[in-house]
Parts: sequence; structure tokens; C-alpha cells
Amino acid sequence: MSMAVRAASQGILADKQREKREEIVSLLEQAYWMEMETVMSYVAASTNLDGVRAQEVIEALREDVQEELGHAQQFASRIKELYGVVPGSLAFKAEQRYLQPPERQTDVVHVIKGVIEAETGAIEHYTGIIEATDGIDWVTQDMTIQILHDEEGHRRLFEGFLREYEAEGLA
Repeated sequence: MSMAVRAASQGILADKQREKREEIVSLLEQAYWMEMETVMSYVAASTNLDGVRAQEVIEALREDVQEELGHAQQFASRIKELYGVVPGSLAFKAEQRYLQPPERQTDVVHVIKGVIEAETGAIEHYTGIIEATDGIDWVTQDMTIQILHDEEGHRRLFEGFLREYEAEGLA
């Protein structure tokens, strides 16, 4: 005896919401790539930075790598749940010019400013996802709100690092 598969009649999984679902999947794919690129950039920065003053930033970046990877995995899972296909590596296009390694590996301020830029971009994009899902995709919205909270915390931490460097005349 086979069970009939019934399409959802309401919400984002309903057939009538296909176009909106595809729009949300596209936004999630962008978020996925933003997180994956951030992981690569943070691994590089946390490995390349030199100097005693860099240690706290290195440790923060290494912690953030795990969190950002977790965000990418959450976005990937949600893409799949919405009947999308998580893109493979050939679809990746780098965009984070501001997080490329500095000329001097002791240029901690360059990395701090790059992290703030990356986190600000994520915050802006995730706010857009939250707005796009309002009233139609509560699951994606709730997940993205939680991730947004993490990104705001990351940005706030690195803004504190930058203020410290500025106060000491190093920025």
C-alpha cells in the first residue's frame, strides 16, 4: 500500500508559492556563498596575521570560522528544504576584496576593517531575507533572525577591536 504525497496547501511549500520560494532560495544561495567565502577569508586571516597584538583577533577569527561554517550549513539545509539545490563549487564567485591578505602580515587593522565590512554586508543581506520571508516563510525568517544575531555580535566585537586600535593611534 503506497501513501499518497500531498502538496502543502499553505505557506512557502504550497505550489502557488513556487515563484516566491524560488526568490527566497536565490537569497539563501547568496547567503550560503557569503558564509563560505567568509570562512575562507577568516581561515586565511587567522593563519597569516603575525605579531603579539594580533593574537586576540586571531583567536576571535578562529572561533568565528566555526560559527560561519555552521551558518553556511544552515542555509544549505534550508535551500534543500525549499526544493532548491545547494550549488557546487563551480558556482562560487569571490567578492570579498576587502578581506584579502594585507601587504604586511602585521596589519591587524586591515583585517579588522575587512571583518567589519563582511559582517555589515551579511547583516544587510540577512535583513533583506527577513523582510522577504515576512508573512510567508516563518522557518527561514526565524533561522535568519538567529544568524543575524550572531553576525551583529561579530561586528560589535570587531568594532571594539578597531576602537582600541584607534584609541592607541594605530588605526
